[in-house]
Amino acid sequence: MGTQIPSYYPVFLNLDGKQCVVFGGGSVAEDKICRLLDAGAKVTLVSPDVTAGIQAAAQLGRLEWRPRVYQPGDLTGAFLGIAATNVQKVNRSIFQEAEQLGVLLNVVDQPSQCTFIAPSIVSRGQVTVAISTGGASPALARKLRETLSGSPVLEWADLATIMSRARSQVKSQGMAVDPQRWQCCLTPELLALAQDGREDEALADLLSDLLHGSSPQLCSHVGHCRPEGCPRKTEQSVG
Repeated sequence: MGTQIPSYYPVFLNLDGKQCVVFGGGSVAEDKICRLLDAGAKVTLVSPDVTAGIQAAAQLGRLEWRPRVYQPGDLTGAFLGIAATNVQKVNRSIFQEAEQLGVLLNVVDQPSQCTFIAPSIVSRGQVTVAISTGGASPALARKLRETLSGSPVLEWADLATIMSRARSQVKSQGMAVDPQRWQCCLTPELLALAQDGREDEALADLLSDLLHGSSPQLCSHVGHCRPEGCPRKTEQSVG
């Protein structure tokens, strides 16, 4: 009988300005640090030896480097920690301190000592897709990430800016738009306008479809779509 895999609750953390501590100075730690810095975290690194990239980042003041091994108390005041050392005993000590302090911790390649696991990431513009197998198979997570990265489905992410602008304008007008109507307004034609750099035109077309009950092939009442669906919804389902 195999080891039972935990059931994880997927979240995206706001690390802007949060104190994060990384232990270990190899290539894995460097990758983790880059992601933390991109998220706006304040990073402290604890390791006697580091890669050239980490050293350069420390010299530029992008992180605090403590050139020594782990010491009890290193996680005090931290919001999140990552243990990426090559010494299992050290990683376990870090895990025990994190448990005592209630600090979120990821121990690389040791799911049993993690309070969170890092997913495989696919990003396009403002859209981020996180993929996890719950620690069952990192290889499978990577395969899914590489497949999705080349999928045309991800092109819909190019509408993120326009959708955000439309959402703000709809909210400012105090309008209630049926969620299904938003879906029906996401058309290949709208995507093509966005990808051609015609964002203002795309926004105008989107708002017209969202807010006007006279839009062709859409429900006449913007706040309540018909249960049977509109012609455009049927077309999208068939397509």
